[in-house]
Parts: sequence; C-alpha cells; structure tokens
Amino acid sequence: MKQEYFELGQIVNHFGIKGMLKVNPFTDDISKFETLNFILVEKNKKLEKMQIEEVKYSKNQVLLKLKGINTIEEAENYRECYIKIARKDLKELPENTYFIADLIGSTVYTDEGMLLGKVVDIYNTGANDIYVIKDEIGKQTLLPAIKEVIKQIDTEQEKIIVHIIKGLI
Repeated sequence: MKQEYFELGQIVNHFGIKGMLKVNPFTDDISKFETLNFILVEKNKKLEKMQIEEVKYSKNQVLLKLKGINTIEEAENYRECYIKIARKDLKELPENTYFIADLIGSTVYTDEGMLLGKVVDIYNTGANDIYVIKDEIGKQTLLPAIKEVIKQIDTEQEKIIVHIIKGLI
C-alpha cells in the first residue's frame, strides 16, 4: 500500500522572535518548501493544516513562518513536530524517479531470478543513490542505483529487478 503522507522535515527550534520555525529538511530539494502554500504539522498524533507565510534558508535548514505562530512561545509548542505533505499534493515525479518510501520494503531479484532480499534503506553518495538490500538471514548487499544495475522497478508490485555486474557482490 502506498504511503499517503510524506515527511518533509522536522521542526527543531524557533528562529528569531516572531515565531519563525527552524526545520531540518528530509528532502533533497529544499526549495520544494517555496512551492507549497500549506503543510501538515503532526502534533500529538494529529495532522494540523497550516498556511506558509514565508520561507527562508539558513545553512542547510529551512526557516518557516506559519500563519498563527507569532511568538517564540508559540513556536516552542511545535519543537520536535514533523512536517508532512499528502501524496496527492505532490508534483508528479519525472520518469524513472521514485519516492524512497515507495522503494523501501520492495523485494529485489536478479535478472536471473535469484532472490536478493528486501530494500531496507536508501542513501545518497552524491553521485547516485545506494540501495541497501537485506536477505532473510540478515546479510546486507549494497547496490548502486545506476541504469547498468537497476533494470526494472515496479512500485505497484513492490518488486525490483537488478543486474549484478561482475565484482559487485
């Protein structure tokens, strides 16, 4: 089942005296916040829709001014809260790009039909993503997300077909 909401970041502190929030972003494109009018803030296990009034940046963090949060004290009430967005509110991804959440848990097979395991993590090295595959006995395999290795991704079936290049594992 596809994830309905995605985490965009976590509120880690306030910024300034006018209720601005400092956010650690979980997205590789932090300018994405500028395209949004609203976000969902998860507070006490409930999602609260909040309007974005202003977006700024400080180092690798996003500074958000949300409507209704105007003081340091009000901003403090949102520390450690997660910022989410509904899948339906996201732009379509370019072809052959995927949400990490849609790949985690996918079963990975070689193009020869051998089961490698499931995707348990994905991280970025700068040049490309690395898929962390773990089999049923806990052995990890690291695969680069390059077209020579990743041959087919089916997010509906949660299945990935890979080609193992000589020397890769």
